[in-house]
Amino acid sequence: MIKKNDLFEAEITAMTAEGSGICRADGMAVFVPGTAVGDRCVVRVVKVLKKYAFGRLEELLTPSPDRTTPDCPIAGPCGGCVYRHITYEAELKIKTQRVRDALERIGGFANIPMEPILGAPSRTRYRNKCQLPIGLSKNGEMQMGFYAVNSHRIIDTHTCLLQPEVFDRAAEAFRAWQKLSGESIYDEAAHSGVLRHLYMRCGEKSGEVLVCIVANGAKLHGEDLLVKMLREAVPEITGIVLNINRERTNVVLGRELRTLWGKPTIRDTLCRLEFEISPHAFYQVNRTQAEALYNKAAEYAGLTGAETLLDLYCGTGTIGLSMASRAKKLIGAEIIPSAVENARKNAAHNHVTNAEFLCGDAKDAARILYERGERPDVIVIDPPRKGCDAAVITTIAAMRPTRVVYVSSDPATLARDLKQFTAENYNIEAVTPVDMFPGTAHVETVCLLSKLNAKQHIEVDIHMDELDLTDAEKKATYSEIKEYVLEHTGLKVSSLYIAQVKQKYGIIERENYNKPKSDDAKQPKCPPDKEKAIKEALKHFGMI
Repeated sequence: MIKKNDLFEAEITAMTAEGSGICRADGMAVFVPGTAVGDRCVVRVVKVLKKYAFGRLEELLTPSPDRTTPDCPIAGPCGGCVYRHITYEAELKIKTQRVRDALERIGGFANIPMEPILGAPSRTRYRNKCQLPIGLSKNGEMQMGFYAVNSHRIIDTHTCLLQPEVFDRAAEAFRAWQKLSGESIYDEAAHSGVLRHLYMRCGEKSGEVLVCIVANGAKLHGEDLLVKMLREAVPEITGIVLNINRERTNVVLGRELRTLWGKPTIRDTLCRLEFEISPHAFYQVNRTQAEALYNKAAEYAGLTGAETLLDLYCGTGTIGLSMASRAKKLIGAEIIPSAVENARKNAAHNHVTNAEFLCGDAKDAARILYERGERPDVIVIDPPRKGCDAAVITTIAAMRPTRVVYVSSDPATLARDLKQFTAENYNIEAVTPVDMFPGTAHVETVCLLSKLNAKQHIEVDIHMDELDLTDAEKKATYSEIKEYVLEHTGLKVSSLYIAQVKQKYGIIERENYNKPKSDDAKQPKCPPDKEKAIKEALKHFGMI
């Protein structure tokens, strides 16, 4: 049995979802960061758990053919990038396999219709947003960079290959200002000091740059000097703002902003649409790959101009708005009020007149569409990493769109959710991985689901008493009414409830239909929500 500090030779045979190599010792899986499939190496055991262990690369005996010289000196301790030591082709293979493995092992799918991964044109300088935590070094000087893996220890960083060079210039000017001004550094444990984070955004197309200083206070020493030094170092800068965050929290931004110079937002263009981006606003950090992802999602949506498109988890509306010109109508649904307001502003700013945005979840959207007699032809979903709740998938299936386009940031939760979609009579038509964040372990996936052909899957529900119908009943059977109600509201109603509503609206039932077996028996009354749904169905079939 292996134990801590043991040394052993092994070959790396696979990769974890987090980007660590996998080898075996005494039959136990050992996870080793910084290795590549095909490496023959000496590994030191650093931690042993019940079923697996963690190791450290001690010596590389025979390198993998996938290996390349890392181009970042802090890639190891920083931990943000886990694939800078292998070729990009090898990285894309690993990410493709990760998606396939999740769908096979978690979803139980075989013969997956997988399309080639959409790789990025560049592994470097693609991020348009940067958050640098600020702290004190052991010698009492300011340090700024990224947290080491699984810690709040700051790795002092003067450049990051994932971020544009303009951020490096702004950060260096900020460092120089802090030395001159003597502004204090925030101490997380004591909740004292001022400077917490340096937060920057830029527009890839517009070239605009916004610098935001996150502070434990409403004012900085030497604000005019800070503005002067930043503007001299970064001529592209269009705004400098102070974000006030006095909370004891790991959340970077506080609620209050104060503009020190320029404007508090930047502009950028995505899929031919222009977006106004504030420090708080969501915007894809890799604009180029976001366009690739959205274009693939639009291809899967297959819009012709005649469809109603429902965009669930719409956020600030970017995915739906990118497809609005191809749809008859766009309806976005998002539970966060501020995001809904941003989506409405984005639609107005881009003169999109066929879009509306609702504040609510999937059930709220389904109810509103039902009440208006609308039905989405295509639904796009882009949930958080935890995926969809089971109830959301049930609601989507009840609306019976012909196509569902699922954009996922986690292959594991995607596989779990696709399993439920297939149980709801949806078929996986196509799957495309998208590398949104080269160098890191993350991979996005776009999946197309289609409703199974009704001619091939027929559900039969026949009651003998429906074979002898009154004139009114000939317009719709009980089964048809039940199906209509389920499709438009997600509610299941009984024949008894339908009979009660029919009777209430003067539709004469056959003698003794659905009567209790004894006069003393009590029958349940149709609930108001189901009565309303049945009434709408009766109207639809022209019965009232």
